[in-house]
Amino acid sequence: MFNRLALCSRLPARIRLLNHVSSTSRGFSQTKFVLPRPHGKSFAHRSELKQAKRIVVKLGSAVVTRGDECGLALGRLASIVEQVAMLQNQGREMMIVTSGAVAFGKQRLRHEILLSQSVRQALHSGQNQLKDMSVPVLEARACAAAGQSGLMALYEAMFTQYSICTAQILVTNLDFHDEQKRRNLNSTLYELLRMNIVPIINTNDAVVPPPVPTSDLQGVNVISIKDNDSLAARLAVEMKADLLIALSDVQGLYDSPPGTDDAKLIDIFYPGDQQSITFGTKSRVGIGGMEAKVKAALWALQGGTSVIIANGTDPKVTGHVITDIVDGKKIGTFFSEVKPAGPTVEQQTEMARHAGRALASLLPEERGEIICCLAELLTEKKDEILNANRKDMELATATGRLSQPLISRLSLSTAKLNSLAIGLRQLAVSSRNSVGRVLRRTKVANNLELEQITVPIGVLLVIFESRPDCLPQVSALAIASGNALLLKGGKEASNTNKILHQLTQEALSIHGVTDAIQLVSTREEVEDLCRLEKLIDLIIPRGSSQLVRDIQRAAKGIPVLGHSEGVCHIYVDSEASVDKAIEVVKDSKCDYPAACNAMETLLIHRDLLRTPMFDQIIDMLRTEQVKVHAGPRFASYLTFSPSEVKSLRTEYGDLECCIEVVDSMQDAVDHIHKYGSSHTDVIVTENENTAEQFLQQVDSACVFWNASSRFADGYRFGLGAEVGISTARIHARGPVGLEGLLTTKWVLRGEGHTVADFSEQGSMKYLHENIPVPQGTFN
Repeated sequence: MFNRLALCSRLPARIRLLNHVSSTSRGFSQTKFVLPRPHGKSFAHRSELKQAKRIVVKLGSAVVTRGDECGLALGRLASIVEQVAMLQNQGREMMIVTSGAVAFGKQRLRHEILLSQSVRQALHSGQNQLKDMSVPVLEARACAAAGQSGLMALYEAMFTQYSICTAQILVTNLDFHDEQKRRNLNSTLYELLRMNIVPIINTNDAVVPPPVPTSDLQGVNVISIKDNDSLAARLAVEMKADLLIALSDVQGLYDSPPGTDDAKLIDIFYPGDQQSITFGTKSRVGIGGMEAKVKAALWALQGGTSVIIANGTDPKVTGHVITDIVDGKKIGTFFSEVKPAGPTVEQQTEMARHAGRALASLLPEERGEIICCLAELLTEKKDEILNANRKDMELATATGRLSQPLISRLSLSTAKLNSLAIGLRQLAVSSRNSVGRVLRRTKVANNLELEQITVPIGVLLVIFESRPDCLPQVSALAIASGNALLLKGGKEASNTNKILHQLTQEALSIHGVTDAIQLVSTREEVEDLCRLEKLIDLIIPRGSSQLVRDIQRAAKGIPVLGHSEGVCHIYVDSEASVDKAIEVVKDSKCDYPAACNAMETLLIHRDLLRTPMFDQIIDMLRTEQVKVHAGPRFASYLTFSPSEVKSLRTEYGDLECCIEVVDSMQDAVDHIHKYGSSHTDVIVTENENTAEQFLQQVDSACVFWNASSRFADGYRFGLGAEVGISTARIHARGPVGLEGLLTTKWVLRGEGHTVADFSEQGSMKYLHENIPVPQGTFN
């Protein structure tokens, strides 16, 4: 087998191409062929990197070598090779500029020297015990000469596993300054790429001369090849590469040396920004440093090649760092010539946090004034809002990309705006009893008093789709609770969101806290926002169950408040009132089918089948044009049944529902616990004892008796507004209003007290007496 694989690596490219499809069986199940693009201008945004056809991957010494600097990091290298192979098999043209020959050669030479010394000592001493052996300092050129062949053999063996051929090219600075050699090199590389072969390029460190000091980065046509950073940059420009990925042992470019206080990773670096950077020392191995990388990157960028510097040693991301970069994910530092019109999302977050602290320090009445002003603006500017919403609706309808439930959520009306304004005015009143409220007061000891008070959470990130009415609701709650807010809306509501955010900032301006609420309008991916764990304190998703699940999966370092699904049940008991059952079921399903608190499954007690009550419920659903899906048990009772449900956990979000049969109230509870989403569940019955058992046993955020599931709403609960409904078991549950956006802190006031005062030899004793706190007491 290994002989056959080794032979494959030496096959001509035209033969290897016949075997290209076989690579899908090795894990590349989906091949996406990338068309070439005109060269000459670098990509302006990360999202465009998916279009990159020709890519140079530069592997720094710290990436390729082990921590002891003797030998290669084989696992890391294998992972990188797998990613390069994946991109190559998508139809891209991959080139690798690699370090590692010196380290590999050092390992081989050390082994040979130690072996030679041990043999000589054994021959001269005639004894089995050997003296301590020391290895002399090894000259780098000799190590490179000894390591080049082994390094290339390793690459060849690894790429062979993916049916990809490789070719080695060693260069020096002179190869680029001699015009004939330069043309020969270009011709060789173009021919290899044409034959779908991956070139492995390295400086010929066995013979490389020192760099020419006067030829360093002097314009587009000249760059001194004094390390693999400059080699990769020169090669990328010469070959008209779309993208250069430079992997090192740091996350990217920082504004000051990594590890120092306040060092911040730079997401996007623009030409001219280098004056604001403080460079540190170079990495543990290699001959370049971050300053050399930046100079080389800017030179390549000037030549039309996009550049990203990223970490190739972090075990958490190494297995997908290259493919993630090409997918446009926010990894490392992206070099761009196009500065955005507004601030970056990191800058927006910092602005929001700073203004949020000022917002929290306002008097409760002042925060209430801001909310009342926003409520007035919603009614005063309703024509502008509805015109913007009409544009979004027309575009959504024309493109046909949104389902009917999402289009319903996108739509605004005068009635909706009036309802929003009423809710905001309610919230303005309740906001006076929020930040700084004393929850508990304890006399710890004489002249030592402890208080627990409410405080804002910090910076909230709310991600919502197709529901622009969410923006003023959430903004008002953030204002009332003194939280800074970052909003990310769906592009389908961009016009509506823009005008609503402008009105929100207009209201905030009356007390000088305009920046406390920011609307993210850049091309930030949701997954990238979820990685800002040092900037964001809580994420609240408002949208489809898929959106919520994606955010919960991506936000590993930030708490997420919300629910992934709204599979709400109505259980009609055998002792239910006909009129109540019909009205509750009708309102729960038909009032607003797209809402997360709409009924999705109707549970019918077995005794009601083939009764007038059951017939009337079915007639009502038919009249309301509700499509019915039969559960397994319900289908078994029918000769000609509706389509059987595919899953009992389905959230339809439309005029559809599932009907299933249960034997008892307890059977209904068990069904809800098994298939429900802990959102909202209802019982319809005239038996109070049965109802109370249902209310106590069902473990959902909202449980109702003889009332529509649509009441599960912050406004209807009197909260004024809500950021969403949480099905979590901790912090906030159910409709999350003002209280759910507050946390607490402990304030201790003493007079020089020390813990030693309360020891056995101390003079004081703990009292821990609760002090009554009058309602409405503030710190």
